[in-house]
Amino acid sequence: MATAMMLCSYIVTHDTGFAPNPFFGHCTLACCKPEIRRHATEGDWIVGLTSRAMGKGNRIVYFMRVDEKMDFQGYWRDRRFRRKMPRYDEDLQVRCGDNIYEPLPNGEFRQLRSMHSNGEAEDPERKAHDLGGVYVLVSETFAYFGSKALTLPPELSELAVGRGHKCRFSDDVKGEFMQLVGEWKFGIRAPPSRWPKNDKSWKSVACGR
Repeated sequence: MATAMMLCSYIVTHDTGFAPNPFFGHCTLACCKPEIRRHATEGDWIVGLTSRAMGKGNRIVYFMRVDEKMDFQGYWRDRRFRRKMPRYDEDLQVRCGDNIYEPLPNGEFRQLRSMHSNGEAEDPERKAHDLGGVYVLVSETFAYFGSKALTLPPELSELAVGRGHKCRFSDDVKGEFMQLVGEWKFGIRAPPSRWPKNDKSWKSVACGR
């Protein structure tokens, strides 16, 4: 059966818990991948993969359904996402928050100290790249595997990607993907691959059902 759902795969270059940010009950993509964020709509699915350079080929870092799509002003002002504003006097999962663009009265944005800033100073290049995506993608319907990334099943080999992203897949591939989704409970299954081994704070914000 044909479906208008878009399925999009890309490489998660740096799996730190920042982009995507799977904490506090929502998986959010607010930074990086601007083209995906501009064009995805509610009901679409995003799949983040490891790079082949990491060995074992592409593996699944996470998948998420786009449940909401909002602009940066809305993301900043939404009470649900205040915990995703990075603070460096708290645990690691708060320091890697992705709600880093504060709207200013003149219509511009201030970039907070974050994983995309130059310390306390803004990083103009990353700021322009992030804001070029215009929107933030939000999901409560996600599974994040992080350091325990899933092997990509042979029937989903077409999702494999080198650079950039892929968003054109047959209905057969989409059907196989939805079958995979049905095999997993939603929530955080493991910490990001770039997470200190002795830091268990990710468990305090893991959600699942």
